[in-house]
Amino acid sequence: MPFGSSPVRDALESYLAGRVTAERLVIAVAAAYYGNEGRGMRDGLGPLIEIIDRASPGIVELGSVTGEPGFDVRLAERRFPRQHEADLRRAAEAYLASERTTGVITPLARGATSPGMLARIVGAIRRLFSASA
Repeated sequence: MPFGSSPVRDALESYLAGRVTAERLVIAVAAAYYGNEGRGMRDGLGPLIEIIDRASPGIVELGSVTGEPGFDVRLAERRFPRQHEADLRRAAEAYLASERTTGVITPLARGATSPGMLARIVGAIRRLFSASA
């Protein structure tokens, strides 16, 4: 692996190996996505969060943290729906595959109709230079 271990990567690998439940994976992903340590990972984790929200809205409770920015993430008292675990597994595999092959976490395709943030920025820069030429 190109980079050291991270709680999200460990949770994803453990989930795919069957050592961690979907609920524990949801906590790790949500904590990284909504917490301070998730900066720079949000684009890559977005598709996992979309699956989590679509499958079971409200499975994670967000609370305030006194004295610092961010959220306290707690698991709600509900199980992650089994019928959505296949989608969660595919998104976890794609996240890890993206990191292993490129060393960079890239957003997963969301229907391939909307470009990612980086693609929009590059497109805007290209339009700026082509308009001035």
